[in-house]
Formats: sequence, structure tokens, C-alpha cells
Amino acid sequence: MPEFAQLLEGYRRFRTNGYQAQKDRYNSLAANGQSPKLMVIACSDSRVDPAQIFDVDPGEIFVVRNVAALVPPFETNPGLHGVSAALEFAVNVLQVRQIVVMGHGLCGGCKAALTQELSGSAPGEGGFVANWIGLLDQARKPVVDKFGQTGRDAERSMELAAVKVSLENLLTFPNVIARVKSGNLVLRGTYFAIADGVLHVLDTDTGEFSPQT
Repeated sequence: MPEFAQLLEGYRRFRTNGYQAQKDRYNSLAANGQSPKLMVIACSDSRVDPAQIFDVDPGEIFVVRNVAALVPPFETNPGLHGVSAALEFAVNVLQVRQIVVMGHGLCGGCKAALTQELSGSAPGEGGFVANWIGLLDQARKPVVDKFGQTGRDAERSMELAAVKVSLENLLTFPNVIARVKSGNLVLRGTYFAIADGVLHVLDTDTGEFSPQT
């Protein structure tokens, strides 16, 4: 298939240009390991690559990506807790100083949470996504009450609400709470608008997102 061939072409460009240009940095990362001080929780959407948006070098950010950039609440039940495991590693081992949740415009996961179009689907046919975005059910109600289930205003409101849900859920993790209280960890909410390429940052005092210039 041509898609993988395109990946290999990109790899060859990287080996010739990008890798060689940062060879010293890669050597240092290989010898000394990673020590990023910032974690980014972002969406899996192919249009919102945190490393590209923030223009960072290799080793600068520890990134977790999933549908709708969601953080589940802290749980102790047995299971495969991918986001929680990454968060545990970032906070306990890497000792990151900041965690940034980055939502984005035109998020398919947030739209599905809003419309509930996948509700009742079987696993493998939309059920996995439906269960995951069920994390937004409580935040959905005020959005629907104000804007309805469809339209860009409703979708954007849902996208912004999702960032706040993840921030709230981060504060259910004991290790996160402890480091925030000690002043060693800061949580931040951001939103990237695909249509105009503008990043918005959440003001925790006002609850509003402000565009960055």
C-alpha cells in the first residue's frame, strides 16, 4: 500500500535531514535518558500533533494521546489503565512540573459525546469509543441545555468542557494532588483551534479560554 511507502520516504528525509541536524541531542537522549518537565495530554486526531504545534525538540515533552484528550478519574479496580499508567510514570518517575491538557476544534470524540450517536454500539463497532467518551456525560447536559445537540456552537462548547473534565479528573489522583499542593506541579488547560491555528489557554480564575498571540 502506498501509505507505508510514504512513511518510509518521510523516514529517509528525517534520517538525512532532521536526525543529522539534531544528532548531538539524540546522542544525549540515548546516553542520559529522557527528562521532560512537561506532560501534554492531547487528542489522537491526526491534525493536532503537540510536538508540531508547540515546536519542541525531541525529549522536551512527554505526550499521551487518546480520543478527545480525556483523563479518566482515579480508580483502584483491576484493569488496563493506559492513561493512568502514563500519568503515574510522568508524575512519579519523570517528576514533570506541568501537565497540559490540550483539546481541539472539530474533535470527533467530543462531537460523538454530544450527539451520543454511538450509544448502544457493540465493542468493535463503536462501543469502545462510546464507553470512553461516556466520561463526558455529566458535562454534556449543560451544553445541550444551552446549545442543543448539533451545530458548531454546541460542538465547541463540548470541546472546551472536555478540557475542564480532564483537569478535574487529574485532581482525583493522590500523587497529582500532593504535588499540586506542594507547588511542584501545575495543571493547565489549552484548546487548539484547527480552523485558524490559534491556541487558547484556560484562565482558572475566570473559567474562560483566551487566545494566545
